[in-house]
Amino acid sequence: MGEDVRLRAVVALAQGMAAAHTPRECWRAAALGASQALGGTFAALSVWERDLGRLRVLVNAGQRAPGEEEFPEAEAYPVHRFSEITEFLHERWAGGGEPDAWVETADGGPAWPAAQPGPGPGPGSWRVAALRRRGRGSCVIAPIVLHGRAWGELYVARPAGAPVFDRADADFATVLASVVAAGLAQTERLEEVRKLAFTDPLTGLANRRAVDARLDEAVERHLADGSVVSLLVCDLNGLKDVNDTHGHAVGDRLLERFGSVLSCAGARLPGALAARLGGDEFCLVAVGPEADEVVAVADELCVRAGELEFGQGVACGVASTGDPIGPVRSARRLFRLADAAQYRAKAARSPKPVVAGRDGAVVRLADAPPAASRDRRRFRDARPGG
Repeated sequence: MGEDVRLRAVVALAQGMAAAHTPRECWRAAALGASQALGGTFAALSVWERDLGRLRVLVNAGQRAPGEEEFPEAEAYPVHRFSEITEFLHERWAGGGEPDAWVETADGGPAWPAAQPGPGPGPGSWRVAALRRRGRGSCVIAPIVLHGRAWGELYVARPAGAPVFDRADADFATVLASVVAAGLAQTERLEEVRKLAFTDPLTGLANRRAVDARLDEAVERHLADGSVVSLLVCDLNGLKDVNDTHGHAVGDRLLERFGSVLSCAGARLPGALAARLGGDEFCLVAVGPEADEVVAVADELCVRAGELEFGQGVACGVASTGDPIGPVRSARRLFRLADAAQYRAKAARSPKPVVAGRDGAVVRLADAPPAASRDRRRFRDARPGG
């Protein structure tokens, strides 16, 4: 392969990863770009999960063998099979060297001596069997280094009968792995920015922006197929007293602990989003579970909140399209209903949640003109439409 062709392949790989909008798209672009650059028919990208002691496959791209999924949920291999990552690479880096790619073949031919981790059969002995089993003739494996540490591996294969990868291919694969590492680093930065944009920094829960996006999608789904959408809104009682008496550090700890309680309670509702709206206001958004399930979670939340140190319980309101609350055509109306229920709970010092549609005054309060409804929440006018 000429230098111009390889340069274009490197540029295409970098552009493909830069155009990706999600981690999965980035992984797929990396694998397909590397495969095309090396004249392979299959490629995989794997990450070393240190805490679990395994190399997990993120994507299988190209001509997959039977049983190979594009984005496998459970394809992972114990990391002791990868001494090139856990031992050899660190020794080379300590000596000032760079991690080189190497080639393995289905006939059991040796890996490149310059990259061989040590005497004996080497790490590729089980890979040879895998090549044969999947009808592949050779593969090139390139370690991926990110932030100065072994991150994982890029694997590209050719079918049986195709020309075997040579040393020049291995050298080029090392270059491609560096390009992939740069693309992965960029994706990580973008994901961190996205996470910060939709995450409350104190509790780690979702923030108001994330709730708005989720509720918009949820209401659209409800209007399309009738899915039950529920919103639980709650105020943590007594936070100002805690701040005034014990200091804001203790108040922050109370918010964090309640955030954990809310997260655990929400885990009982598949796919629920737990969020901090701001200050002492929190919520849960659920799509799918029946209203009774959401109310049961709200009951549990009220009990557990009352058990927190320095806690004075919560005022909790629930609004669900599964209850008789009238038509819900916007997220704003669901917010008004849940807010009105929470307001009733607060005013009555109720130890249990108040549920719109099960308390006759809530719907009237939510649908009354603003001056009459005493709707005092900041989100009452935050969204267009009604």
